[in-house]
Amino acid sequence: MRSAGSGGGGRHSPLVAAAGILLLCVAGRARAQEVQAENVTVAEGGQAEINCKLHQYDGSIVVIQNPSRQTLFFNGTRALKDERFQLVEFTQKQVRIVLSNARLEDEGGYFCQLYTEDTHHQIAILTVLVPPDNPLVEIKEQAVEGGEVELTCSVPRSRPAATLRWYRDRDRKELKGIGSKQENGKVFSITNVVRFRVERRDHGSVVTCEATHPTLRGQRKETQYVLDVQFAPTARIHPSQGVMREGDTLVLTCDIKGNPRPTDIKWSRANDSLPERALTEGEVLTIPSLSMLDNGTYLCQVANKHGRSSDQYVLVVYDPGAIVEAQTSVPYAIVGGILALLVFLVICVLIVMVWCSIRQKGSYLTHEASGLDEHGEAREAFLNGGDGHKRKEEFFI
Repeated sequence: MRSAGSGGGGRHSPLVAAAGILLLCVAGRARAQEVQAENVTVAEGGQAEINCKLHQYDGSIVVIQNPSRQTLFFNGTRALKDERFQLVEFTQKQVRIVLSNARLEDEGGYFCQLYTEDTHHQIAILTVLVPPDNPLVEIKEQAVEGGEVELTCSVPRSRPAATLRWYRDRDRKELKGIGSKQENGKVFSITNVVRFRVERRDHGSVVTCEATHPTLRGQRKETQYVLDVQFAPTARIHPSQGVMREGDTLVLTCDIKGNPRPTDIKWSRANDSLPERALTEGEVLTIPSLSMLDNGTYLCQVANKHGRSSDQYVLVVYDPGAIVEAQTSVPYAIVGGILALLVFLVICVLIVMVWCSIRQKGSYLTHEASGLDEHGEAREAFLNGGDGHKRKEEFFI
C-alpha cells in the first residue's frame, strides 16, 4: 500500500496507526521532487526494511523520524542511539533503512521529511505481528476410567488471534472444543477447552493441540499431551511350567495391570499358610524343592485406590513316575482319538457304498423278473398253439 505525499507549508501532526513498518519519506521541492514509499509488515523479532525512492533529489535536508517524532537520521547521520536502526543506503535515488529485532512498540507511522522553502513529508506504516508460542496444555482433574477428562489449550500472546484445534491419536481425528479469546492491549490471549469420556484403553493415547497463524506461513505449532487414565487393577497368575514334579522349583508370576500400579501385592494359600521355604518378591512367588505337601490353591491379591483384583493357581505335585506316564499318555490319547475318527469315517463310507450297491442290484432284479414274465407268456403261447393266443386276445378285448 502506498502512502500519499503532502505539499504546502507548515508541519503536519503525526499519523497514529495501529500497524506499520518503518518507511523513510523523502520530500523534494514542490515541483521537482517526489518520494515513493510502501508500508511493511513484520513478525515480532524479525527484520523490517523501509525503502524510500527519490526522484530528482537536489541535496535538500532529509530528516527521518519514528512514530514518537524522535529523529532517527539527519541527512544520513544517526541522531537516535538505537542500534537496531541502520541506514544501509542513502543516494540520490533511494534511502533504505533496516530495523532489526522489531518490537510491538516499534509499530506506527514513520516520517520522512524534506526541509526546503516548504516542508514536505510522507508517512510509512509499520505493522508488527506477534506469532504464537507453542500451545500450553493443562488438565483440570485426574482422568479416571469411565469418567470425563477436560483439557485446556492456551496461547497467551498472538496478533492477530491464533487458531487452536484439537486432534486425537495418529489418525488425527479432530475433537470439537470450545474456544474463547481475550484482548490484552495489542495482543490476544486464546483458549480452547475440550471434554470427552475415557476408558482404560485410552491410557497412553495422545491428544494434540495445534496452533495456526499467518506468521507461520502454513506451518503449525503443536503440543502433545499423553493421557494418564487411572483404573482398577487386574491380576493374572502365570506358572513357570505346566506339570510340576517333586523336587521342581515353582515360580508363579502375577501379571498386574492397573493405574496407579498396585504396590501392595499379597501372596497366600487357601486354607493354609505358605510353605516356610517360599520366597515372595513383589509379583513373583518362588517355592523350591516341591513336595506333595505343597499342594493347594495359591492366590495373588492386589489393590489400588480404584479397586481390588485377585487370581488363583491350583498346584498339584506329582511324583516323577506319574509325570512320565501323564506326559507320555497324552500323545497316545490324541493319536488314538484321530485313529478312531478315521475308522468311523471309513465305516460310514462302506455303509454308503453297500447301500448304493444293494439299491442298484434290486433295480436290476426287478427288471429281470419283468423280462422273465414276458418271456414265460410267450413260451406258453407257443406251446399251446394259436388257441391260447386267441384266448389271450379275447381276454384283452
